[in-house]
Amino acid sequence: MDISALNGSSTSTPTVSAKNAQETQDRFLKLLVAQMNNQDPLNPMDNAQVTSQMAQIQQVTSLSTLDTSIKSLGGQLGQMQALQSISLVGREVSVPSDKIEVVKGETEGSLGAVGSYELDGAASAVKLEILGPAGNVIDTQQLGAQGSGRQTFSWNAGALVPEGTEVKYRITAANGTAAVGATTYAYDTVDAVYSEGGSLKLNLARLGPVDYTSVSAVN
Repeated sequence: MDISALNGSSTSTPTVSAKNAQETQDRFLKLLVAQMNNQDPLNPMDNAQVTSQMAQIQQVTSLSTLDTSIKSLGGQLGQMQALQSISLVGREVSVPSDKIEVVKGETEGSLGAVGSYELDGAASAVKLEILGPAGNVIDTQQLGAQGSGRQTFSWNAGALVPEGTEVKYRITAANGTAAVGATTYAYDTVDAVYSEGGSLKLNLARLGPVDYTSVSAVN
């Protein structure tokens, strides 16, 4: 008697619900008892085989229980995540992006923008480039040597672009002659939280919808 025949497969033991696992176990025990009652006394069942089959049915039950526990835990974590995300509404968050918005600066009449980036390693030279609508460079700022990890910058827009303009930027970093990778980030305010396709989403005031998991910092 092969346990795989009870599960409808000869290649693997499927993960089943607790109810199906119990039904499978009941069928196995009934078949085992019937087989033992009708066995040839001169050629009894192999004890090792019986033990092996019972171990397999126990494994099916254990896997079912584990699967149910994991699904329950996943549901609880999802609910906790949803509750935590609600507190982000109205807050400013940092997400991967190359877009920054020009706003009024601290000095009267001044305009500027702030952003951040993360370097894969230490760099001896870091360059910030502000791009125009056509993708052309409209301003360049040398940020000097920087360590690895998260860095921030502020850009003085001057008279290059008006207030409220959204511009793209890029970071180029090098350590000597070797290029250093950089990931750019932008700040935006969370307007709403919603679920889509089983994933938690945030709607940002300027950048639009992003995955909840993409948030790297909360201000």
